[in-house]
Amino acid sequence: MVQRAGMGDLALASMIDHTLLKPGATREELTQLCEEARRYGFATVCISPANVAFCARLLEGSGTKPISVAGFPSGTTPTAAKVAEAREAITAGAAEIDMVLHVGRLKAKDYAYVESDIREVVQAARPRPVKVILETGALERDEKVIACALAKAAGAAFVKTSTGFGPGGATVEDVALLRRIVGDQMGVKASGGVRTAADARRLIAAGANRLGASASVAIVTGAAPDGGY
Repeated sequence: MVQRAGMGDLALASMIDHTLLKPGATREELTQLCEEARRYGFATVCISPANVAFCARLLEGSGTKPISVAGFPSGTTPTAAKVAEAREAITAGAAEIDMVLHVGRLKAKDYAYVESDIREVVQAARPRPVKVILETGALERDEKVIACALAKAAGAAFVKTSTGFGPGGATVEDVALLRRIVGDQMGVKASGGVRTAADARRLIAAGANRLGASASVAIVTGAAPDGGY
């Protein structure tokens, strides 16, 4: 039985990017995603570039915006490909871009490449904000610190914990660390494994001001969450 959501749970909706990024997402699934976003007032729906135009039409007249991704989920695609994805998504109506940092280049200490990779996507997306997905579960503490510094230097608007497809997801410790590094000058998005209102509140208390989730309806209604992002 679905529990009735309290106002506290419903207030979380305005901070959630309602997400469907699995390969092969169907039109029926995307339609349901957008209908849920309209019903609960989620901040955005986060979908692949190829699905932005379809979702933008479904969301017309609502307060929910379509957003999309670049270099998802590996982050290893060339910068030019990330830029092309970002431009494709924006042309189709995306209001924000979540790009994946190149973890391999970061670990190799090729910091100039990592900053340039982010900067070019930021420039292509401007004035739309870019969130940089760090894949924190794959990084050591010092690497997280450096990744945040590079994202900030490159002009990104947010740092984001995870793709939801990599090792681990958002943790309170990582969100608190990211917030300490970027201060109040950037946003922090917690994503990966956010399944309940309690999860969401812990991450917000740690410093997140945006959440990425596929269990968004469960978060705001108290229903049992399905598996997924």
